[in-house]
Amino acid sequence: MTIRDGYPVSPGHTLVIPRRHIASYFDIEGEERDALLALLDEAKRRLDKALHPDGYNIGINDGAAAGQTIPHLHIHLIPRYHADRNDPRGGVRWVIPDKADYWTPR
Repeated sequence: MTIRDGYPVSPGHTLVIPRRHIASYFDIEGEERDALLALLDEAKRRLDKALHPDGYNIGINDGAAAGQTIPHLHIHLIPRYHADRNDPRGGVRWVIPDKADYWTPR
């Protein structure tokens, strides 16, 4: 199933959630994975049509060390829009800010 995130990062932030209760992406089986990724594609098509984002971040927080707070697998589909951040380079790398900016000489 898909639902909108209760604490969206951007307009249209969507969660793609498997029916079976499972905590980790690495514990799903082949057919489940295929169905989950097909639903991710469908959610993206719907967001493209409704909101016309300029890009997407796709993420899974897998385990407490990775920031998972809800112990049920879900994929974040986060629409991104031109100029929603001054410099979007690094994308998901900003989860660890000291590692995100790899292009500036040190």
